[in-house]
Amino acid sequence: MFGFSIFMNQPLSNEKKSYIEKMKAIGFTGIFTSLHIPEDDAATYYSRLIELGTEAKKNNLNLMIDISGDALSKAGFSIDRLDELKHIGVTALRMDYHISNDTIAKCSHHMTVGLNASTITQHDIDDLIKHKANFKHLEAWHNYYPRPETGLDKTWYLEKNQWLKENGFTIQGFVPGDDDLRGPLYEGLPTLEEHRYIHPLASALDLANQLTDDIYIGDGGLSEVTQSQFKEFLQNDTLTLHVNTIDEEFSSLFLGQHHNRQDEARDVVRSANARFKQIPDIPPKKTLPRLKGSVTLDNHAYLRYMGELQIAKRDLVKDDKVNVVAYVIEKDIPIIDHIKAGMHYELRKDDDNE
Repeated sequence: MFGFSIFMNQPLSNEKKSYIEKMKAIGFTGIFTSLHIPEDDAATYYSRLIELGTEAKKNNLNLMIDISGDALSKAGFSIDRLDELKHIGVTALRMDYHISNDTIAKCSHHMTVGLNASTITQHDIDDLIKHKANFKHLEAWHNYYPRPETGLDKTWYLEKNQWLKENGFTIQGFVPGDDDLRGPLYEGLPTLEEHRYIHPLASALDLANQLTDDIYIGDGGLSEVTQSQFKEFLQNDTLTLHVNTIDEEFSSLFLGQHHNRQDEARDVVRSANARFKQIPDIPPKKTLPRLKGSVTLDNHAYLRYMGELQIAKRDLVKDDKVNVVAYVIEKDIPIIDHIKAGMHYELRKDDDNE
């Protein structure tokens, strides 16, 4: 499941409402928000949460709110009045520090509760069992980390997730957005530090490989281009790569839809059907070193392989039988690593360089 974040530091504008509708149409199913961000005025949360809940209900989206300590009471709500929260559209509470396991256990009989995935221990699980928590309503939600260098280590994250899975938890993590970054640092909101400046879709696909069930965009927005890439993946199981062409003569042979061969190569993504199209003679031209992200066509010196399309998955040496015809833009290069055997992908000219 994919979700996104909407923060309540400002009133819910028509632009944000439109964004919510677009994300729902793309295939996102949940909204995350927080009631305990120090920079925000908690007095504004009451009306803004009602408004956000209305939009969530209208779009049939889950709404998880992050709370700790007295965050609910400061916002004008109460943990003893969960029906009121459910009525306005809240479907789940992520409970952080200063909330007892007894309280968590009681709440778990009324709605979904997200535990802090990074800090939960066996003692907590035993205590929740003692307090008769409904474990069917408990999930493990990791933090996001606004400050650079404080995000989680991937090896530790995977080991923690393995333990959480052994204990029956659904696991959630965050990836950064690439628009409307959250202040005051504006450095992305990832769970894993290595994702901080990486494409949101590539980061999401990587989290999915680390036993993560639910993946949320931590920041407040995705650019329209990135929204389109998520849409193609969620609706058509296609990864879109934007390229800068350096040889327009044969662009019709490489721009457009492809799918990776089932016998996945180590060094390159190979288009399964590229060289079986009707192909004109391709003379040697721009036979350059093939840096990661290079899009190549084999020229006639490769004999029956002429016309084979590849994307370099790592830096490769120059080959006089292989023409470099385009480069995947830097932002999209991390997506290449997630084009697996048989997967569909599309090469699309980068409009920013038109």
